Amino acid sequence: MDFDRAVKIATSGLSAQSGRMRVIAENLANADSTARTPGGNPYRRKVPTFTSALDKELGAETVKLGKVELDQTDFRSRYEPGHPAADANGYVKYPNVDPLVEMVDMRQAQRSYEANLNVITATRRMLLKTLDILRA
Repeated sequence: MDFDRAVKIATSGLSAQSGRMRVIAENLANADSTARTPGGNPYRRKVPTFTSALDKELGAETVKLGKVELDQTDFRSRYEPGHPAADANGYVKYPNVDPLVEMVDMRQAQRSYEANLNVITATRRMLLKTLDILRA
């Protein structure tokens, strides 16, 4: 595999994981938000997906952030009759975001990002070593 091809494939991974981290950060930022109207629905957790695409110029599969889908699990609810977003029974709906799950997903995305960055760094080192050998 040539150096340019390795870097471009790893770069597609960096871009995909960066997008995944943005979606996770949005979920975490909205984990405790409520609806604006009484009985309304709050923020719904977003789930990033990935797609692979054949890059004809490279002759290799690359990865891209695909469609960001909405998690259809039930909202959490708490009995808070004085809350402005409470329904007629006094229950407030909270997002279906579990901060612990989001933090685990964020850590996984971070490690994948770091792995792709390590591929780029190793490829760069190999290229520099090759140039050193050619100069000698």
